[in-house]
Amino acid sequence: MELRVCASNNFRHNTKQCLRAKRGRPRTHREAWTKVSVVMFERQVLELDRLTTAIRGKTGAHLTRAEIIRALLDALGESRLDVTSVVSGAQLKHLLAQKLSA
Repeated sequence: MELRVCASNNFRHNTKQCLRAKRGRPRTHREAWTKVSVVMFERQVLELDRLTTAIRGKTGAHLTRAEIIRALLDALGESRLDVTSVVSGAQLKHLLAQKLSA
């Protein structure tokens, strides 16, 4: 039996097991992507969950935490807001809150 390391999970499997469909949702991204792990505070995760639940309740759409985070980053990138002079996360948060509340 041929053994090899399966790239998807780094466990040793025979070739037939590696050829099986991968678990989880099919990937639907239309551009190159990288999986990133970020440590977040519990209150931030709760806010993301609150947002996903509120959006689902109002529109029926099921957005994921990742979709919300990506949308926020893309919106910041597309805005004309210059954040290059901030020196801390707290200052960035204040600037963004100020602009979003205007």
